[in-house]
Amino acid sequence: MRVHPQSAVGLMSMGGKGPEVLSTFTSDFGAILAGLHRTKIHGTAHLSSSIQVAGLALKHRSEKSQRQRIIVFSCSPIEEDEKSLVKLAKKMKKINVSIDVIAFGDLESDQTKKLEAFVENVKGGDGSHLAIIPPGPNLLSEELQMTPILGGDGAGAGDAGAGGETGDFGFEDAAENDPELAFALRLSLEEEKNRQEKEKREREEQERKANLDNIPEEGQSGESSGSKDKKEDGDKMDTA
Repeated sequence: MRVHPQSAVGLMSMGGKGPEVLSTFTSDFGAILAGLHRTKIHGTAHLSSSIQVAGLALKHRSEKSQRQRIIVFSCSPIEEDEKSLVKLAKKMKKINVSIDVIAFGDLESDQTKKLEAFVENVKGGDGSHLAIIPPGPNLLSEELQMTPILGGDGAGAGDAGAGGETGDFGFEDAAENDPELAFALRLSLEEEKNRQEKEKREREEQERKANLDNIPEEGQSGESSGSKDKKEDGDKMDTA
């Protein structure tokens, strides 16, 4: 936003009961950061309706000369079928909206297939991209450095190991141009990584407890037998 002062960014969430606007179009980084901290992880993702709301907001933007772009972060199951997503993609392409999709986390093959079909049909002159980020040791921000979404159309996974100009793009440039933005992005993405690791530990703990519950306690049968023997001895004493 510092490089292009006229640029405006909005923020919304897809989860819960429906799309929620967290920040209307603004060039105030503080307002965007405040909206980011209001995000909640709950409910199901409403991909189609969220994209339509974002497209409607872009239609009513104040600077009509600016390029329209939507960036979608998706890590939840997609309820919509492929046919409806393709129809939406063609609609967004018709009104010249570029859509980049970042899919991360444990992805099902069906989810990946739907997103690939969507991006393939929404591609226009300005380009739309799909970045699939599998689970790994790196931060999401580090993986995104090597994608066309942040690095331009010349970036890609094949350039990552070779170094060069593409390998140097990322938070180093962001830190130089906008240190506050770089710090906020790192902080939010680290929080997301910690959240995923916490959920993973909780799942593993639940599975461990479930396995323990299925194991019979030692000495149950022996304890029962001993009690029976004591009772029989007591009966014998009573009748003696």
